[in-house]
Parts: sequence; structure tokens; C-alpha cells
Amino acid sequence: MLMATTSLTLRGQSVDEVINKHIEAIGGKDAISKVKSMQIESEVSVMGQALNSVTSILVNKGFKNVTTFNGVEIIQCFTPDGGWSVNPMMGSTTPTPVSEDQKKAGSTTFDVGGPLFNYKEKGSTAELAGSDSVNGVKTIKLKVKDKNAIETVLYLDPTSYYVLKQDSKGTVDGQEVVSTSLFSGYKKTDSGLVMPFITNTSNQGFEITITHNKIEFNKEIDPKIFEMPKS
Repeated sequence: MLMATTSLTLRGQSVDEVINKHIEAIGGKDAISKVKSMQIESEVSVMGQALNSVTSILVNKGFKNVTTFNGVEIIQCFTPDGGWSVNPMMGSTTPTPVSEDQKKAGSTTFDVGGPLFNYKEKGSTAELAGSDSVNGVKTIKLKVKDKNAIETVLYLDPTSYYVLKQDSKGTVDGQEVVSTSLFSGYKKTDSGLVMPFITNTSNQGFEITITHNKIEFNKEIDPKIFEMPKS
């Protein structure tokens, strides 16, 4: 009976009805709009190693992630104008500008609320794409394409309307890149925003688990931290 009811519910909803329920589930437009900055302290588990990570986000202005491994900093930074990175593990010890493809892929990193929040205003399109099972849950599947033609497939729990899984497809340096993330540990934060505190991502053969330990909202962040240091 529950399965039949769920199926009828899915058939009867438009894409915008589903999206509106998702936005309300994660705190609503007001709570999302009030977030101007975020600073997130996380533990990153990759290839059996536990790393410390700090992410600074100034909404619509900049994103910077610093992950520390054996005293070495791996940095990734994006702004509306581009971005830069430092990755000694890949032989890059000085700040290097991101490519145009990387700029497009990183254009949503300083956006709060996810790809469905104000998607039309962002120049994206969204459509219902049937259903698929994620960890035994028959999800609502949505396909979103942004203004840079980057395609994201979201799998929503039909009961909570939280995103359980996300598939992202884009192009980096001429190569198609597909990334899959599973979200869990949803919690309501002090800001009223509901967020997943655990993300498991599979990207180009790497399995990465990110666990948020602390999130601060509307903390003052100096925009200068997003500027690429001069060599």
C-alpha cells in the first residue's frame, strides 16, 4: 500500500512542486537567504588517511578549502572570476590558476542551498527523470542542467525530500568527468538550514568521505583570502 501511495504521489507532482518541498525540507527560502557566509571544519577520509579540512564560503563571492596532510596544505579556491589551487601531492607547489572547465565546475561552490534553490534565476533547467533506488529507498529523480551545461542528477527521498544521492557530469580538460555523492547524517543547524553532515563521494577512482565536525554561519570572512597569492 505504501509503495502504491508513493507511486501515485510521484505521478501527481510537478517538478516545481517537488523542488518547493525540497527547499522547505532543508529550512526554507528565508533560512537559506539569510546565510551570507559559512566556515566548515571537517575530517576527510581518503585512501585510509584521515585529513583535516577547513572550508570558507562567502556566498556568491568565494569558496576556499584548505586540507592539511602531514603538515602540507592542499588548497582549492573559486570565485566568480575563476580560481586557483595548490596541490603539492600532484607536484603543484605554487598557486596555479584553474582552467576554464574547472572554473565552470567550481561555479556553484560558493552558492548555498544547492542546485535546486532559485534554479530558474541561476539560468538552470530542471525536469523529473523518473525514479531510482538508493539504499532501498525509491527516490524521486531530478535532472538539472546549469547555464554551463553541467548536468546534475539528484535523487530525493519522497518522505523527507532530502537529497540522498547526486550524480554530476561535466568536462575537465576535454575529458568527461562523472562524480557520485551519497549524503547522510542530516541535521538542522543553528541557522535553520538542514544539511548533510556526511558525504561519501566517488570521483575518478577515489573514494572520499567528508564528515563535518563544526559549522559556523555568518562569521566575518575577509574576501582577500580568495585572491591568488603572487608567486
